[in-house]
Amino acid sequence: MPLGSTKALERLEELRALMRQRGIDIIALIPGPNLRYLTGGVHYVMERPILLFIPLDQPPAAIIPQLEVPLFSQHALQAQIFSWTDAEGYEGAFKNGLDAIQANRKVIGVEGLRLRFFESEILRRFAPSATLIAADDLVSELRLIKDADELSCIEKAVQISEEALKLTFNDIRIGMSERDIAHRLENHLQAGGSEGLAFMTIVHGGGNTALPHCGPLDYRVQPGDPLIFDFGGMYQGYCADITRVVFLGEPKPQFQAFYQVVQRANEQARAAAKPGVTAESLDLITKQVFADAGYAPLVRHRTGHGLGLDIHEAPYISQGNQQVLQTGMVFTIEPGIYELGQIGVRIEDDVLITENGSRSLSTLGRELYVI
Repeated sequence: MPLGSTKALERLEELRALMRQRGIDIIALIPGPNLRYLTGGVHYVMERPILLFIPLDQPPAAIIPQLEVPLFSQHALQAQIFSWTDAEGYEGAFKNGLDAIQANRKVIGVEGLRLRFFESEILRRFAPSATLIAADDLVSELRLIKDADELSCIEKAVQISEEALKLTFNDIRIGMSERDIAHRLENHLQAGGSEGLAFMTIVHGGGNTALPHCGPLDYRVQPGDPLIFDFGGMYQGYCADITRVVFLGEPKPQFQAFYQVVQRANEQARAAAKPGVTAESLDLITKQVFADAGYAPLVRHRTGHGLGLDIHEAPYISQGNQQVLQTGMVFTIEPGIYELGQIGVRIEDDVLITENGSRSLSTLGRELYVI
């Protein structure tokens, strides 16, 4: 999503306010969603290190390869640039940049879940007296509430994804492999305007549907099989994440019962989602539905996760998370149960918390569907 200078400054000030609250002097960001959120720019982690340092009381400083400077200079967030060439190496740029923001003896917050050993060693080398702490939760808090532009991008990603799945339903034939079906879905995503895949497309048939996180295999679908799709397109960097299960012919009665209890768990969690409730409470609702139906041992994962520039971000809809849901949060509701070798069912929607309740951004039907 293109980022205007006004919005970039607003986000920068929000970040600095959080830094003051946590006693952090400098935030260090590598290429990825957080850097994109604050600058609007897209860069990639590679062997040439790129780091953006955001001090409390000084302009940001970017240490960046010379070949990336023209792109970085277009970003809405203005920064001091310390560039380097392959011939020069990055040492001088890092020394000059860290000296300019007086990084030594400062508390530097880093992306602990993303920062490589490579970058952490660079920081220790050129700011040896600095204290490095993980600040993932701080930047995550900044991105919790989606603004109107972000919501528009997520809704567009969802729309593209749903249209692609509907087109894929028309392509499916008995005997097709999971890989072939996934390939057709991805082609429809690209043709529909998706800028990429939010994550590895999951398509499984038959007993493979009980594998929650595994890429497509060579299995060829058979009459009566369940067929699961877990996938998402992207628009302006924002992700969709949708799961639907269909059946290739009339399902066995036990498969119908399996599906209906997941459908009920999804429905009850969506109905309960509103401002003021906790993330944990939604997770417990789905777990109780499964327990009441005798399926508690078949639950393998939490009920959902936040959605935005990352496919998995806060808030996490899981037991133990007392985070209170607020207007503008977007997350998945994806209860599922899995019987190994037989069937797995997951029904996943992308949900927005509104002022008075919630709205599902995904609109594909959730009734048992037979192709």
